[in-house]
Amino acid sequence: MAKRDHYIVEGDKLVRNRKTCPKCGPGVFMAEHKDRTSCGSCGYTEFKTK
Repeated sequence: MAKRDHYIVEGDKLVRNRKTCPKCGPGVFMAEHKDRTSCGSCGYTEFKTK
């Protein structure tokens, strides 16, 4: 998936589709998995609750 696919343009604003990594900061998106979200850069993981 291209980085440009992580954004949507709404009027004059740029909206991010994906959650950013709290450790790495803005510009590093977290990958969406079935049961978790994870950062490919630092390995930070958040598990989804059922």
